[in-house]
Amino acid sequence: MQADLYPSRQHDEPSWQERLDPVVYRSDLANAPIAPDLIERFERDGYLVIPNLFSADEVAVFREELDRMRQDPVVADSGKTIKEPDSGAIRSVFAIHKDNELFARIAADERTAGIARFILGGDIYVHQSRMNFKPGFTGKEFYWHSDFETWHVEDGLPRMRALSCSILLTDNEPHNGPLMLVPGSHKHYIRCVGETPENHYEKSLRKQELGVPDHNSLTELANRYGIDTATGPAGSVVFFDCNTVHGSNSNITPSARSNLFYVYNHVDNASQAPFCGLAPRPTFVAERENFEPLQIQPQQYL
Repeated sequence: MQADLYPSRQHDEPSWQERLDPVVYRSDLANAPIAPDLIERFERDGYLVIPNLFSADEVAVFREELDRMRQDPVVADSGKTIKEPDSGAIRSVFAIHKDNELFARIAADERTAGIARFILGGDIYVHQSRMNFKPGFTGKEFYWHSDFETWHVEDGLPRMRALSCSILLTDNEPHNGPLMLVPGSHKHYIRCVGETPENHYEKSLRKQELGVPDHNSLTELANRYGIDTATGPAGSVVFFDCNTVHGSNSNITPSARSNLFYVYNHVDNASQAPFCGLAPRPTFVAERENFEPLQIQPQQYL
C-alpha cells in the first residue's frame, strides 16, 4: 500500500496542503482532442465547460432512457439508488455504465472520455458513474466538498489523477441550482476534521456533512478565487478535476435538472485499501474490481 500523501480526518483542526500531483498529465497540447487553450484553462481553473458537445437529438435519446430507468421500480429498489433525505424522491442512480448498455457506450464516447484520457495522461477506467436528478421546487443542495478527499479517504485512491465529467441533459441556468465551483481550489488540499464512521456513504451520498472544508478555509478560497457557476444548454459537458471544491444550491424553481455523471481515473491510480482504515465503499459507488482500460471510440446513438 502506498503512503498516505493526502491525510485528512485525522486531526482536530483543519489544515491546508499544496497539491503534489499534476493537473494535466500531458504537455503536448498540440495533440489534444480539443483546443490547447481549453486544456490550459482546465489546468488553471480546475474545470472546463464545453457547450453543445452532444446534439439535441442525442440528448433526447439519453433523456428517454433516463426517464425510463427513473420510473422502473426494479431500479428504485436495486440498492444502487440514492433518495432525497426528506421527500424520498430519487436523487441518483449509480453504476449506470455497468447496468445499462446505452450509458456504458456513453462512458466510452471519444468526445468525453478522449478528453479525460488526454488530461490524465493515458489509459483510464470508470471509477464511478451515476445519473443525477435535481427536481424542480424540491431539489436539495449539496454542500461544498472536494471529491478527492472522499475518494482518497474512503475509497483508497492514492493520487490526484482522476476527473469528473457531467453531461447536462437539461439546461443549467444560474437560477436552478447549477454546479458551483471555486476556480483554482484544485491546487490546494484541505485536510478536514472528524473521524469517518462505518458505512458513511449511506448518509454522505444523500447529505454530506463529514469530509467537507471548514468555513474559514471556504472563505479563504472564495476570497482568493471567487465562485463560478457551470451553466450551459442541454448537451453541454462539464469536466472538473478531482480536487476542485464544488457544490450546488437547492432548486426552488420549476426547472428540473438532470445529468449523466462519469468519474474517470487513470489505471495506475486504482483504488487501494481506504486510508481511513475502514471497509471500502461498495463497488457500485467506487470501482474496486475491474481496472481494465476503457475502450474509447466514436459512438452513434441515432
